[in-house]
Amino acid sequence: EVQLVESGGGLVQAGGSLRLSCAYSGFNSADSALGWFRQTPGKEREGILCISTNDGPTVHDDSVKGRFTISVDNAKNTVYLQMHSLKPEDTAVYICAANLYDPTCQSGMYAYWGQGTQVTVSS
Repeated sequence: EVQLVESGGGLVQAGGSLRLSCAYSGFNSADSALGWFRQTPGKEREGILCISTNDGPTVHDDSVKGRFTISVDNAKNTVYLQMHSLKPEDTAVYICAANLYDPTCQSGMYAYWGQGTQVTVSS
């Protein structure tokens, strides 16, 4: 069974940093694309970053360039989202997802999703 469980969210001041974790199980990261998304009330879920063996790290949202990075620890079956220089507009529920069927960041075919973790950035 495929599972993804996010953790690490919380309240942080603007300019601060936070690292989110997504523990995954039921598949091998080498056979997947792993992505981070975020969603705020009334807005569509948006892709932020992705990583796969085929693509390497891919940025989907220019607003996080230079501030957010994605990485995978295969030994721990965990994908991370490191966030620096946080802004109030980064406030959202952050969700990780796995694409196992066409495992490239370009395809965007995510079929498995975590439950999300809330990040709130205060000004």
